[in-house]
Formats: sequence, C-alpha cells, structure tokens
Amino acid sequence: MTVSNELIDQLLAGYKKPEDLIGENGLLKQLTKRLVERALEAEMTEHLGHTKNASVANAAGNARNGKSKKTLKGDFGELPIDVPRDRHASFEPQLIPKHQTRWTGFDDKILSLYARGMTVREIQGHLQEMYGAEVSPSLISSVTDAVMDEAKAWQGRPLEALYPIVYLDCIHVKTRDSGAVRAKAVYLALGINMAGEKEILGLWIAQTEGAKFWLQVVTELKNRGVADIFIACVDGLKGFPEAIEAVYPQTAVQLCVVHMVRHSLNYVSWKMRKVVAADLKTIYSAATADEALLRLEEFADQWGQDYPTIVKSWRSNWQRIVPFFEYPPEIRRIIYTTNAIESVNMSLRKVTKSRGSFPSDEALLKLFYLALNNISKKWTMPLRDWKAALTRFTIQFEGRMPKD
Repeated sequence: MTVSNELIDQLLAGYKKPEDLIGENGLLKQLTKRLVERALEAEMTEHLGHTKNASVANAAGNARNGKSKKTLKGDFGELPIDVPRDRHASFEPQLIPKHQTRWTGFDDKILSLYARGMTVREIQGHLQEMYGAEVSPSLISSVTDAVMDEAKAWQGRPLEALYPIVYLDCIHVKTRDSGAVRAKAVYLALGINMAGEKEILGLWIAQTEGAKFWLQVVTELKNRGVADIFIACVDGLKGFPEAIEAVYPQTAVQLCVVHMVRHSLNYVSWKMRKVVAADLKTIYSAATADEALLRLEEFADQWGQDYPTIVKSWRSNWQRIVPFFEYPPEIRRIIYTTNAIESVNMSLRKVTKSRGSFPSDEALLKLFYLALNNISKKWTMPLRDWKAALTRFTIQFEGRMPKD
C-alpha cells in the first residue's frame, strides 16, 4: 500500500514542532488509534458479513453490540482504543487479540532492558520516561518469567558430536537461598565447533565445586550429544580434570597459563613483579616442552628460595600446563588461555554490577540466559587462525574426526 504525498501534506498541514508529531497527543498517536480502530471495524465486518448499520447478512443473526475499551501499551505510550463487540461474543480480533494489552514488540523491549542488567524498578522508570507508559512490576516480572521455559529448553538442547576445544570458567554472584544471601558460582562452558565458531554449551549454578559436581556437568554434555572433546581449557577448576577424564578419557586438559602467571604473581611484591613475570614468560614461551622444563628449573634455581609456592605450583601442575607445546604458535594462542570465555564473563559482570544479589537461582538463570543471547549475537566470525588449527587437529586426531 502506497501513501501519497498529497495525503502526507494534509496530515502535516498544522505541523510546527516535534511534539505535534510524536508528543503525548501528537499525530502519530492519533493516527495509530484511528487506524487500529478502523482495522478492527473491518475485521468485524468480515466476521459478520455486513457493514455497520447494514442488514444482518449471516444465518446466525449475529450483529454488532457496541464497543469495549482497552488500553494498549507500546512505544507510543498508552493508547486507549475502542474494540467492537458482537452479540454472540464470537468475534476474535486478529490485530489485537483478546486479553492482549501490549503492542507487538513491547515485551521484546522489556526483555532487552532486562538483559542489559536493568532492575525491575529501573525498567519501570525507563518505560515511563521514554514512552509515558505505566508498567507495573508484576507485568515486567511476568514478561521476563515467560523466558524460563525457553531458557530450560536451551540448557537441555542437543549439542554437536565434537567440539575440538571447550573452555570452562566461572563467575561468582550472590543469590538468596533459604532466606539468606549466599555466594554462588555460575559455571560456563564455551565450545568451539568444527567451523571455529563460539557456542555457549550451558551454564550451571553451584555453591561448591569438586569432582562430583563436574562429573554431573560433563555427563550432561555427554547425554546431550557431545561424543568427544580434543582439548578442555580450564582455570584450575577443582576436581575438573578427574571428572572429564572419567567421561572423556582421551581429552587433554590444558590449564590457562595466563591464570597460572597471575596466581604466581600474587606471591610477589609489586616491586619485583615485572622481573618475576619476565622469567615466567621464558617458561611458557619456550619452543618445546623440554625447553620449557629447563626454563622452569632455571626459574627454581633463581627464585625457589624466595617464592617456593610458585615453583611448587608450576611443578605440580606441569602435566596440565604442557599440552599446548604440541602445537605451533598460532594455535597455542587459542588454547593456552581462557580469554575467549573470560570476555563472556566480563560482559556478564557488567549486567550484574548494579545488583546486590538475586532473589533466586531462577532469576539469575533468567538474566544470564538473556544476556548470553545478546552476547552471542556478536559472534559472527570464526576464531583467528582457525583453519590452521583445524588442519592440525585433522592430522593429529585423525581417528577421532567425524566421518562425512
């Protein structure tokens, strides 16, 4: 349908300032009201088979029976409209279905604001300020609660058979539990699929971590279709290596080297950190695992007496540190750090910073699900140097690659 310039000129004949067009009583709002009501009248005519004030044309003898009032909420604020009724109460409006009081897209706006970390009170104020729409806290909660089924379906969705790399990390938040506020960890699994694309595999909430907890997580991944993982990159998660080796015995566990360095520097005075960090770099930047072990022994000779805890930590975790040495430099960058998932956690911290605590685990899951949806929309490209990595994986794990 084309709107002629002549009609637009007529509509804008009295236009002087923006409020005349988009204000509380502006042209757009008035025009929306008239168009909606006219469309509903057209639907009623189609339903009855005759126009207003015409003779009854249907066998049932049904006819118009006045109007009912309804207030719609939307980008235009609150819009009172008159909805035609019929005597048999059989009219089902298509444009504005019965019991609908929010314009299409209004719920999406609420969810978008919620996903950015805004509280119910903040959303309420924003909608009032921007659109002049008074929205109750219960309405906002009902809109956001409606995504719980979607979130649970997402958490249980089937996964791909192979993820060459899976990163695991956690973020700590506070939630109410049995009347008390408790610190809980939200664990995230980020998979890299065969196309080199990032995909959140799931999230899990727990008060404690350990082999039993991680066994449940990796068993869930297995049950959802993940048959194999080449490399699992973790930040020293307690009990995880034992759990993944029980379910995926061929998977190599790679500790995040960046986290190892950060943890080590916690024992070093600020004045000495630069020097110690430089010596630690000689270990993880070595060309081979054998050379790295020599650098570790040199580090122990140099700093062992001053920082025995650092030396002990690197030696005890050595088998979890060295897997990345099997790969060329462009692939090492992908697997020796959990930066890929840390950037996700950073985004999640932004949406939780205005909240002291969550009222429940469900409220936490709801926000994280919506936020992760927003975050994943930005993942439009495969990881850098992924083709080289996949070629290497194809050769190294030939017997474990999926058959076309």
